[in-house]
Amino acid sequence: MIKIKIFIENIKKYLGYSIYSAKSELKAEVANSYLNWIWWILEPICMMLIYIFIVEIVFKSKEPNFPVFVFIGITVWNYFNKMITSSVKLIKNKKTIITKIYLPKYILVLENSFIYGFKAMVSFALILILMLIFKINFTIYLLYFISIFALLYIMTFGLCCIIMHFGTYIEDLNNVCNIGLKFLFYFSGIFYNIETKIKYPFNKYLLTINPISFIINEFRNIFMFSKTPNIFVMLVWFIIGIVFSIIGIKLIHKYEKNYIKVV
Repeated sequence: MIKIKIFIENIKKYLGYSIYSAKSELKAEVANSYLNWIWWILEPICMMLIYIFIVEIVFKSKEPNFPVFVFIGITVWNYFNKMITSSVKLIKNKKTIITKIYLPKYILVLENSFIYGFKAMVSFALILILMLIFKINFTIYLLYFISIFALLYIMTFGLCCIIMHFGTYIEDLNNVCNIGLKFLFYFSGIFYNIETKIKYPFNKYLLTINPISFIINEFRNIFMFSKTPNIFVMLVWFIIGIVFSIIGIKLIHKYEKNYIKVV
């Protein structure tokens, strides 16, 4: 409990730094680009168009409002995927900073969450625009957005802290994560409907035991289908996310003094 108290105090102390650093990273990312911040919009739109071509034209699937359907999947996946992949070598990539000043290492994960969280919010804003274009009704179920995104955030943050710790010591973890993420991508229903394309009861199992497919499905429910999320499963995964976060924070507190020696 003492370490969690220290964690909360450090978040308060370094929150300003994290926000400033995230802003600087976002500005640097598009500094030499002709299209500037427009790339944050173009990237998910281009991916959406690719999946529309493959699924609707090549495989002739007729999922209703498919552009909105797939864009929700891409938005959630991009946030999760980029957070995980950027965390594997985060300590080594930030060694110029951590070797000069003391910084609780989970602050680096927090900074990344602001960067990719901002991009995710841009994509979610585009989803609202797509809903207008495809005449999907705005309902009270959209109020569940905050709770579902909080679940995605806490789950991802905890996993990233754990992966960042082990990635500092295990060089091959980057390759393992890339393979694991590719496997997870195809089982998360990014561009297909798990409920209709996979037979019962395997579709229910997949939507329950895979947190990313579950979160994507719940976002689709509130944006497109006016359905209440599965609160019980959300609560279970939220508790698991908290457990992951506590494990990651404790690992970092225990070993962060050794990170400098490794990098």
